[in-house]
Amino acid sequence: MSDPLAEIVSLLKPDAPFSKMVSAAGSWRVERYETGKVYYGMMLSGQACLSVENKEPVIIGPGDFVLIPAAYSFSMASVDPPPPPRGVAQLPVKLEDGTFRVGLQDGPPDTQQLIGYCVFDSPDAAVLVPLLPDMIVVRGENRLGVLAKLVADEARANRPAREIILQHLLEALLIETLRSAPEMKASPGLLRGLSDERLGIALRILHEKPGHSWTIAELAKRAGMSRSAFFDRFQKSVGIAPMDYLLNWRMSLAQRMLRQKKCTIAEVAQQVGYGSASAFSVAFSRHVGCPPAQYGRQEIPEPEMQE
Repeated sequence: MSDPLAEIVSLLKPDAPFSKMVSAAGSWRVERYETGKVYYGMMLSGQACLSVENKEPVIIGPGDFVLIPAAYSFSMASVDPPPPPRGVAQLPVKLEDGTFRVGLQDGPPDTQQLIGYCVFDSPDAAVLVPLLPDMIVVRGENRLGVLAKLVADEARANRPAREIILQHLLEALLIETLRSAPEMKASPGLLRGLSDERLGIALRILHEKPGHSWTIAELAKRAGMSRSAFFDRFQKSVGIAPMDYLLNWRMSLAQRMLRQKKCTIAEVAQQVGYGSASAFSVAFSRHVGCPPAQYGRQEIPEPEMQE
């Protein structure tokens, strides 16, 4: 049966990675304000306080891994001694060995962490990212550290097939993080829906057969629930109504197929559940903001990544 989590990560197309090793000492604070980038970090030694917009601060310790899919405004700061006040941030200084240092430049570091950024090279990321948690903290999962170091090593190298290897490593890193997340049963989203035994059945068949003429009644029957109970539970757990989720998924698949330019509009319409190209065109235009023919002619810009 289809795996919605793997499909969504693959559709997001994580790309253009950048990673660096950062050490810190003394009183320090680093702040980031950009959005649209995926932030991940592995604390190797010491402690730091992570503060993400609209979230309670979290203390990160050795072996802890952090993923922020949408890279909202956030800061990382020293725990002891206390950090500088908010707004008084420092820029990491690049050292001769290629690593970065924050705070006191002399003496042994209090903390060391491997951090990285990538982007989702998908025009429909805005539809899919909200299905993921705002922030994930996984503690003591060695597999994530291994994957993060492999990404960093490959990103710095210039070996054959580098881009393909990086894409698959990033997908593996994101999937491993998401399925290890304690948020699986907490905040509404795809992870919480998949962790629900009955809703998981419905989500998997929606992904397996997006072109089927699904109804709430049929999905509820597959999940072994009443129509009203299924609708309420799906909306509460996933954060979106079942038919809205299906529409978003169909349009994401349609956008991918149109970008690949391997199918006609009529063929795309049929594969995502529309009886005619005209009905699909109306729905696509309403959802995406332009007709499918125009969307298929657009050139999608390559992502950029800076330090």
